Amino acid sequence: MTAAMHLPAFLVKQRFAMTTNRYEILAVGPDGGEGQLMAFAEQKRLAFKEQVTFYTDTSKSRPVFSFKARKAIDLASGYDVFDEAGAPLGFFRKEFGASLLRSTFHLEGPGFAGVGQERSQLTALLRRFTDLPFLSIHFDFVSAEGTPLMTVDRQFKLRDRYEVRVLDPRVDFRLAAAMAVGLDALMQR
Repeated sequence: MTAAMHLPAFLVKQRFAMTTNRYEILAVGPDGGEGQLMAFAEQKRLAFKEQVTFYTDTSKSRPVFSFKARKAIDLASGYDVFDEAGAPLGFFRKEFGASLLRSTFHLEGPGFAGVGQERSQLTALLRRFTDLPFLSIHFDFVSAEGTPLMTVDRQFKLRDRYEVRVLDPRVDFRLAAAMAVGLDALMQR
């Protein structure tokens, strides 16, 4: 089964503002560089109940998908992902106990469930005990059966830039984009 909106690769670029994080979701162009803008989102910092809405562009005139925390101020809370009509696309949450030494996330959508974890235990430990800003972050998500779902690679730049590869056609682009933005937002807490 293929998801309603499957996109095998895209980029997430983060931009900072005083009270928000801004994210641009870009298709990968034919040359491997930045292609078409697929979505734009802003995340308010220090919100009591996290909600992020993705729009078609920076005018924010048309929402296309979103994610919302199930509970306010609950570290074990999950996040539901919805399409533009409010229909559920999937769910993700940070596994806080498993994330003490290596960040771990649970991801599920129609017909699959899986876990994503930082690829390198050494990098995960260095990130926790040092303040080295140049460390890249790599996540591999695998299904309960052990097949690859998606990968997220943060490249060190002045602003965070994530390369997302969606390896399983069951993973909807909108769910993968919400997970990638969620990784960025939740890793900074």
